[in-house]
Parts: sequence; C-alpha cells; structure tokens
Amino acid sequence: MRLSARALNRATLSRQMLLQRESVPLDTAVRRLVALQAQEPASPYLALWNRLEEFDAADLDTAFADWRVVKSNAVRLTLHATSIDDYPLFRQATEPTIHAARLRDRRFVESGLDEETTARLVADLLEHAAEPRPADDLQAWLNERLGDVAHPGIWWGLRQYSPLLHVPSGATWTFGGKRGFVAPPRLPASGEAASAEGMKALTLRYLAAFGPASIADVALFGMVQRSRVRAALKDLSDQVIEVEDPDGKPLYDIPNGPLPDEDTPAPPRLLGMWDNVLLAYSVRDRVIPPEHRKSVIRINGDVLPTLLVDGYVAGIWRATEDGIEAMAFEPLSDDVWEQLANEARTLQQFLADRDPQVFRRYSHWWNKPLPGTPRLLASG
Repeated sequence: MRLSARALNRATLSRQMLLQRESVPLDTAVRRLVALQAQEPASPYLALWNRLEEFDAADLDTAFADWRVVKSNAVRLTLHATSIDDYPLFRQATEPTIHAARLRDRRFVESGLDEETTARLVADLLEHAAEPRPADDLQAWLNERLGDVAHPGIWWGLRQYSPLLHVPSGATWTFGGKRGFVAPPRLPASGEAASAEGMKALTLRYLAAFGPASIADVALFGMVQRSRVRAALKDLSDQVIEVEDPDGKPLYDIPNGPLPDEDTPAPPRLLGMWDNVLLAYSVRDRVIPPEHRKSVIRINGDVLPTLLVDGYVAGIWRATEDGIEAMAFEPLSDDVWEQLANEARTLQQFLADRDPQVFRRYSHWWNKPLPGTPRLLASG
C-alpha cells in the first residue's frame, strides 16, 4: 500500500492525539506519546494541554512527584519525560549511543579514567543516589572520593552517562533552579542482549506513536545507529508491516495502526517548544513545510512554539505582556484566525496561574528576520 504525504500527516496527527483532544488518563497519554520533549520544563505541560480534554497541570505535577512520569536523557540524548515503566527499556535501547557520546567525549576522555574504574564509579554513584540528592552534593561526594584526580570532566561525563532521573524541584513547571538526581527504582539491564531488547521495544512504541515511518526516522528519534533499527525490525518481522511512502520507499508500521482518511479535518493548535511531532522524523516535511523549516527550527537548534493549521506548521506564537501573539507565514482565513484566537484564550487561562509569559527567554527570535507580521490573538 502506497500512502500519500497527506495521509502520512493524518496518521501522525491521529496517533499524537492532535486530530482531537482525547479523554484518557494522563499516564495512558504519556505512554501513547512515548516521550514528551522536556528540554524546556514547560514543554511537556503544553504537549498534554494540546492533546487532552480538560488537562490540569497539577496532574502532571503529581505524576512527577509520585515518580509515575520521570525526566531523563533516555531518548535522543536530550531531556524527555517518559513513563517510569518505559524508562528502563528506553535507556537500554539508547545505552550504546549514550556511552559513545558521553564517555568518549573529549571532556571525559581527558580525565584519563579507564573503563573498569568508570564502571565502578557509576555503580557507586547509583548506590549513593539511591535517595534524591542535589547535584552539588553528588559532585562533592565524587570529588572527595577521587581526591587529586577529580578532573572536571569526570562529573560531567558520569552525570550525563549514568542512568539517573531528575528530581522534581517544586518549581513552576516542576523542574527548574538547582538540579537534583536519583537512581531509578529499577535499573536498566546492561549488555548487548539487553540493548537489543530495548531497541525492539522502543521501535514498536515509536511506530505506534509516529508510524508509518522509515528506518531513518526511528534511528533519529532514538539517536541510534540505523543498523540497530534494521536488526530490531528483522527480529520484529512478525509484529510489523511494510507500506510505501509517496515515492515508493519502504515504511514500517504496527498492524492496524490508525490511518485516517487524508481529508480528515485537523483543528488548529498552538504547539509548545520542541514538540516531538515536529522532530520525530528524519525528513521534517511530515508536519513542517520545507519553506518554513528554517523559521521554526533555528540555527542553534531552538524549535519555536508553532501554529499548526490543517495539520501543518503555518507560523509561530509567543506569550507577551500584551497577550498571545502570533505570526503566520502564509495567508490564513478569518475562520482559522478565529479558531486560533479561541485556542489562545484557552491557553491564557491555562498559563494564568503558572507562567503567563511562558518561553519568554526565546522571544529574541522575533527580532530576527521572519516571514510574517505579528498579530495579537488574545489580549492579556
């Protein structure tokens, strides 16, 4: 079966709960979405606000506090929020990548630690972090243990590599201010076999949430080698199906994965920064028109809050002292502007008790050349 580009877009929106807000428990939503980008603390909250009916930010606060949802670097070498039940398998899947990126980084290699000493330090660090501890305390413990050989790159490497969870700080969006870490209640298994099992689990979950997709798509989402994805798909041959993209190239999917009609309406949305629907594919055209890509994904990797219109990025938005301001990259109908305004008013209510000017430190991008004129969607 060959799928059009628009059919693939609708498949993504359906699986990402962006065709309509859904009434499902928060824990179910987090698992369905696989991982919520959490580089900016507010982003997981905005992701769920866009996808769930009557989402209450306090519910995610509680999920973090109860360790049902956790924040870590288990996916794509950057911070994501995942279900605690998913964490060990996802971390197993990405272990080879994290090991190579952190323990072979020049900053760590220059410390001169050998692999045996590093493994012992990781084990001891996890034991010491059995209870939540501030990052400064963990670094002081490490420096005291190492004495004169406490090269600054050692703490950087161990903190980035070790399977540690971020400790909620009680800040506005749960995380912020001084960092703390804790060992997970169930440590990821180690070894090649465990990594392979984790890779199969992550591949299936990714396809359920973002498929149909290519090998390159899965590899990018996990920041893993394509050869590992190929191996996982080979082992999963009885659990996946193959379809074709518009050019006849192979895509993979789970059996009976949602494939809505390409004419299914897609309501406007105001996506937060780094929303994974924008970043989950090696070719971003699934949701971002090529002509808008550089306006949304900035040169340093910042991914701006976006207007999603008819399932595709059509502009950006920001929260200011005056209210929610939008900039469209293309002409929009009066009806679409009104729908965006309704979303903006609802978003203002959501942000009112938290951070009415969310993502404010990224507003400098609006001072750079952008293909549009600002328009106030909802006044403050």
